[in-house]
Amino acid sequence: MAGNVDLSQFLRRCRDRIDPASVGLPERGAYRRVPGLRREEVAQLAGVSTDYYTRLEQGRNITPSDGVLDAVAEALRLDDAERAHLHDLVKARPGRRTRRTAPGVQRVRPGLLRFLDSFHDHAAFILGRRGDVLATNHLCRVLIADFDAMPYRERNLTRWIVLSPEARDLYVDWERLAAEMTAILRLDAGRHPDDARTAELIGELTMKSEHFPRWWDDHKVLTRTHGQKRFNHPLVGELTIDYQALTPPGEDDQTLFLYMPAQDRTSEEAWRLLADWNTPGPDRPQPDDTATTPSPSEDRSSP
Repeated sequence: MAGNVDLSQFLRRCRDRIDPASVGLPERGAYRRVPGLRREEVAQLAGVSTDYYTRLEQGRNITPSDGVLDAVAEALRLDDAERAHLHDLVKARPGRRTRRTAPGVQRVRPGLLRFLDSFHDHAAFILGRRGDVLATNHLCRVLIADFDAMPYRERNLTRWIVLSPEARDLYVDWERLAAEMTAILRLDAGRHPDDARTAELIGELTMKSEHFPRWWDDHKVLTRTHGQKRFNHPLVGELTIDYQALTPPGEDDQTLFLYMPAQDRTSEEAWRLLADWNTPGPDRPQPDDTATTPSPSEDRSSP
């Protein structure tokens, strides 16, 4: 049986990046032929045998306890997102996988849609699995893009940022942001390893982007809570936004994002000008599971 390649490569990348001196080991020597830590050093730091850690890193079909995984995470100095990813990858080992499935379309409940539309001074949107754009408010569509007007399967923020020329022009730090979106997708793929839509998206990005394969092979993972983004907007010029990412109660696979201007005069003035273009458009229907464009008969959920 083939080993868990994603788990093997992830662990190797994590130990390669650790400076031996940071854990009290010599940086150079005749015995040190690899960057970072050796397998036996990770095993020693984690309190497991070298053979056991080697089989884990090889993606062999073993069943480590949560305690062992946490010890390995500590040895490799994983952050919260990386630790969760490690657990996801072990749970998704080949012996446990089922055939890839295409789950039903995620929908935003009506109360959240009303909540989203209540923001007039904030750009707001909701992302689902793999970065699918599930709902946007009017100011979001002016600030970023009108995802409602796109074909259903193109309404994905990761896809838009990585592939769209408009995104390259819009984001001042496009390359860093696109790499971060790839790391977020990697985390989601580990959590839902049998999701057919995710596999389809990864394949498309691999084929169409010259940068995506390198970012994907880095095996970096990331989660979003808050931060800043810099824009060069075609309507109002340069501005910086502060954002917060929130998980709506009862919707673990959905994330609500709120954007507001940073507290500097340039950003606040640009934001006020941008709000002048914030004119509501007609409600659009929520798509069905297979359509490439929204179905007129479906209830509204943007997109």
